[in-house]
Amino acid sequence: MALILNIETATTNCSVSLSKDGETFALLEDNDKNYSHAERLHTYIEQILQSNDLEANNLDAIAVSKGPGSYTGLRIGVSSAKGLSYALNIPLISVSTLEALAHQMQPESGVIISMLDARRMEVYSAIYDTNYNAIRAIEAEVLNENSYGDYLEQGIVYFIGNGVAKTKTLITHPNAVFIEDKLPSAREMGMLAEYKYKKNDIEDVAYFEPYYLKDFVALKPKSK
Repeated sequence: MALILNIETATTNCSVSLSKDGETFALLEDNDKNYSHAERLHTYIEQILQSNDLEANNLDAIAVSKGPGSYTGLRIGVSSAKGLSYALNIPLISVSTLEALAHQMQPESGVIISMLDARRMEVYSAIYDTNYNAIRAIEAEVLNENSYGDYLEQGIVYFIGNGVAKTKTLITHPNAVFIEDKLPSAREMGMLAEYKYKKNDIEDVAYFEPYYLKDFVALKPKSK
């Protein structure tokens, strides 16, 4: 059982929360379209601690959203989390951005596809069942009208995240349900971070890096 500071900066949403024993009891966030994480993150951390009569040395661990997502956003969040973890000599925990996003929904049936906008018609996505077990690993993929067809033929598919806007322009299957205007938030990180804390599933502060999905970078072919 732990008091954990959770940090989410994978998208435009600069979000921090405090959780105790897996329950989030404080949240501070702002979705500034201009990626203001560098200016706001440390201020938000100070504010959320002060408003709850806490100090940094009261924390048992730092949790950070590890990606995929914005390169700049992830770098800022992870750098801050690593700095706090090192300075306070407490564990660093990483939480999958797409898994936490899936927890914003509680459907009784079907599957959940968490998706974040990448470039052009590309998204980063992962697929979960209603118990949030991954049934397909995180992938970077180019969308088309046949994307996720196998899942759509089997039942209801809930799409969530800022990749939904482009997805709904292509997929018209009656089993597709689009949950719009949702971004990853530190609100859902507490339970996932607590689970890892109990298992001592922590990161090496010196070597931990965000999950950028850098392998999915299209390179121009060399001219012959």
